[in-house]
Order: sequence, then structure tokens, then C-alpha cells
Amino acid sequence: MHFQIQSRLLDGAILFFIDEESLYGYAIAKRVRSLFAVSDSSIYPILRRLKKQQLVTTYDHSYHGRNRRYYKITAAGCAELHSIAKEWWHFSNKINELMGEENG
Repeated sequence: MHFQIQSRLLDGAILFFIDEESLYGYAIAKRVRSLFAVSDSSIYPILRRLKKQQLVTTYDHSYHGRNRRYYKITAAGCAELHSIAKEWWHFSNKINELMGEENG
């Protein structure tokens, strides 16, 4: 399937993964890439923007002598994730009505 993912849905995917557990940037990028055709270089600017919007916070943790920056969702990030999910379900229901749900 070759649909281009909208930035709001990409935000939602990133927030979803961080909501499950605090993750460092590469782990987030790897999880997102497992679902969507996006590059690592597109993930990091999104993480910076989510932090600037106070939807995530960061903390650093040493791992094998290197520093990893972990991302953790905030209460505002949880509210945003809920909003994105609600918008997605409304949109996807409309598309399913239009296209007809696949049976089997």
C-alpha cells in the first residue's frame, strides 16, 4: 500500500509508542518504520516539535558509554493522542462507509 502518511497521524503513531513506554529516538524510529515508509531523518524533527509543544519530555540515560535521549509522554501528549485517535476513528469510519468494509 502506498498512501502517504499525514503528519498528524505520524504524530499519533509516535505518541502511541511513547505512551506504551519511554523510548529513545532510534527505537521510536524503528517502530514507526515497521509500519510506515518514513526515514529516520523525518522522525527526529517531529520529536523536537513534540517536545517544543510540551507533548513529550526527555531525559538522558547512559548506555554502554553513550548517551541516549529518552522520550516520555506528558499529560498534554496523552490528551493529544486521544484527540488524534478520535479524529482517526471518525475519518476511517467515513472512508469505510464510502468504500465499503472488506468482508474476509
